[in-house]
Amino acid sequence: MSADLSPGFADPVAGAQACFRAVLDAMARPGRVRVVGGVSGPAPLCNAAAAVLLTLVDHETPLWLDPEAEAARDWIAFHTGAPSGPAAFIMALSMPELEALEQGSDEMPETSATVILQVATLGAGRPFVLEGPGLRKPEVLCVEGLPADFVYRWQRNHRRFPRGVDLILCAGDRVAALPRSVSVREG
Repeated sequence: MSADLSPGFADPVAGAQACFRAVLDAMARPGRVRVVGGVSGPAPLCNAAAAVLLTLVDHETPLWLDPEAEAARDWIAFHTGAPSGPAAFIMALSMPELEALEQGSDEMPETSATVILQVATLGAGRPFVLEGPGLRKPEVLCVEGLPADFVYRWQRNHRRFPRGVDLILCAGDRVAALPRSVSVREG
């Protein structure tokens, strides 16, 4: 069986820039769903997760890949050259234990991990109410595919602020983000 080395962005510079703007906007406006395009990700990755990986990960950025996504390893390595190791980015198909990931420090919170989490849907499913920086009023984000105890797990992560993990949710060709500064409750 040969590895899937299908193309990345048709126009790597413009595609990565557009995806970066979408992710940056999603981080600045937590809970708002953005569309990213330009990449057909290899199974089991959705197109949004593939685009985010090509945009944020490179040969200097350690990546931990969920064992369930092993089939995409060659494609990711070919397009990004990302090394394995203590990861700056986590590509997960199910919610990892956030406490086990790099949390950063009070002096250097930017050294924490960012989880790219593939979920079933964004914009439908269980409602979550988000509050915090970037939000003038509470925002509702509907997600299908988060664990039943997500709110509890996220509250533990949020309490560590300025340390903690940031989360980029991906489904189909859509992304939304939960920076560690945002609080989450059931909707």
